Amino acid sequence: MKSEVREPSRNRSSERLSPGRLPYGPPVGIIDIGSNSVRLVVYEGLCRSPTAMFNEKELCALGRSVAITNRLADESVERAFSALRRFKTLADGMKVGRIHVLATAAARDAENGPEFIREAEKICGAPVELLSGKREAHLSAMGVVSGFFRPNGVVGDLGGGSLELVNVATKRIGPGVTHPLGGIRLQDVSDRSIKKADRIVRDALEDSRELEKLKGRTFYAVGGTWRGIAHLHMVQKHYALHVLHGYTIPAKEALEFCRLVRRVDADTLPAAGVVSADRRPLLAYGALVLEHIIRIGKPKEVVMSGLGVREGLLYELLDDEARREDALLTSARDLGWLRARAPRHGDDLIEWTDRLFRSAEIEETADERRWRHAACHLSDLAWRAHPDYRGEQALDVIAHAAFMGVDHPGRAYMALAIFYRHMGLLDDEASPRIRELASTRILDRARTLGGAMRVAYLVSGAVPGILPRAPLTLKKGALMLKLPAELGDLGSDKLKSRLSKLGKLLGRTTNIAIV
Repeated sequence: MKSEVREPSRNRSSERLSPGRLPYGPPVGIIDIGSNSVRLVVYEGLCRSPTAMFNEKELCALGRSVAITNRLADESVERAFSALRRFKTLADGMKVGRIHVLATAAARDAENGPEFIREAEKICGAPVELLSGKREAHLSAMGVVSGFFRPNGVVGDLGGGSLELVNVATKRIGPGVTHPLGGIRLQDVSDRSIKKADRIVRDALEDSRELEKLKGRTFYAVGGTWRGIAHLHMVQKHYALHVLHGYTIPAKEALEFCRLVRRVDADTLPAAGVVSADRRPLLAYGALVLEHIIRIGKPKEVVMSGLGVREGLLYELLDDEARREDALLTSARDLGWLRARAPRHGDDLIEWTDRLFRSAEIEETADERRWRHAACHLSDLAWRAHPDYRGEQALDVIAHAAFMGVDHPGRAYMALAIFYRHMGLLDDEASPRIRELASTRILDRARTLGGAMRVAYLVSGAVPGILPRAPLTLKKGALMLKLPAELGDLGSDKLKSRLSKLGKLLGRTTNIAIV
């Protein structure tokens, strides 16, 4: 008899097998017509933590010579139209529900820009929003607000034609300003002379009011050229985690590296091949602009943002309730729903560890608490792997996932906690490169959480509804696990051993009480 094959439910609250896609409605597409590249990004759906299903660009150099001729070059226009036709065909094939088309400095500044926009609208079958400088700055800042937890500093978005600067403080966004300092434009107006470009940038930024607000704060760098510089820095340092979003460089070190990049031939830089050949000539100009921003603004650090105008638009399209969601917790919950045996068990783990950490007076910052909650949602994502490799697989997935709202130490905390949950509390097999990202405090918190999860999974078997009946708390100086009488048989030697190891981490004796 032929067995019936049922399609998994798309109800997020269901405990049935999850589909490979999240039920956030039809895909959303954004075509970004920039001064250097034309890019299509198709997102899985409109949500707080969007995942890109497709992301591709064509380097069309629309901004080339606009500062000199005041026109978009015919060759660049044809390359852009060809890219738009291809992207439209791809979006139709992917059944994109709605496509948004944005155009920035090149189309804004060129006298034949309106003609270009009209033809682009025909090709795309959608209106093109021609962004003003302030609108572009605002959307870039919205992208940073959506992608960082309580950002505090100045956002800089460097494109081919312009530089946007805007102050951000948590979710408050300043008016922003735009400067004609994009990499392609600087090449053109300086006749490819770095010395001449240096004077142009200095004169433009010396009295910047936005940079006056940067001292001692964070500079959030947006744009492909700056990402290329960060990638070179990452490779030169043999950095452990090749994730650009959240990559942080102390201001003094960033300043020194920018001076190196603008001084030497880009092709001679170590690992120059990690940056595309088309973008390499722009690195010196991007480094020059960043050098002056650091020199004038005196930030404490430069943090790379993988999110900008496109993600800012998606964030703007959300309702107020969705914007208030924590992007990290949303993405962790979604990944847990897709991969865990019983996603609701993550909610039980959050409440269970909340009670443990509170009663044991384990100090946590706001970030550490968020990381712990996210790790609870992610704790069972590797259950389908071979038992010997669950820790390794979970660590790799979590460290490199497309999370928003978490820095690199936070990624290390979550990845290591789940590694310890699977493989035990020793560091012998834990990735030494990932451990490099974690402070002693973070390592201790990760071990504690991993140890607690090892106890929790022996009690619950990853089934929701059991942990609330079996609290682990500090009572009279001892860690006490309470098991109701009907669960008393769970009090095995293995459970006692795991509880004892957790107690040693916390410097406490342990006990299991059958009540």
